[in-house]
Amino acid sequence: MGQVENKLRWCLKKAEKDGNEHRGLKKIQPDIIKANKHVEKAIHNLSTMQYLMRGGYVDWAVSAGFYTMYHCLLAVLAKNGYESRNQECTFAAVEVLIGENKTGISIDELKKIASFDEKSTSQEIIKLREEFQYGTETILAIERVKKIVDEAKELIEKTRLDLKKE
Repeated sequence: MGQVENKLRWCLKKAEKDGNEHRGLKKIQPDIIKANKHVEKAIHNLSTMQYLMRGGYVDWAVSAGFYTMYHCLLAVLAKNGYESRNQECTFAAVEVLIGENKTGISIDELKKIASFDEKSTSQEIIKLREEFQYGTETILAIERVKKIVDEAKELIEKTRLDLKKE
């Protein structure tokens, strides 16, 4: 069993142990209604991101961009019968679903959202969000923020297509 499968198993056990107020990954009935609500939330977060950009608050726009993409992942999980309350568990579950061809999201797209390597110097959205949320910087090149918007829009569309598939 690989590392991601071990993480998934740990996440499922954690949720089972924690009960209703879990901080892991719980198996549920596939829920397309909940999945679509996560897409609606992603669209709402994208709109918030664009609003913050217009106001010059790129640090907060980055966080909104991360959560735009994250809600797309939660939508994929809901469609496939999972509920996550832990980012690392979400990333592991989506990675497994990618391997099982149960989502059109690619591993490269997931890596743009999730930090897979602690030593990585790339600009994954999660690392940018953490930098701006916990750090003191407030400025990021507008070209980079616009790229995040484009990536978020693409992920929303890909997620919508996923939800239409049986």
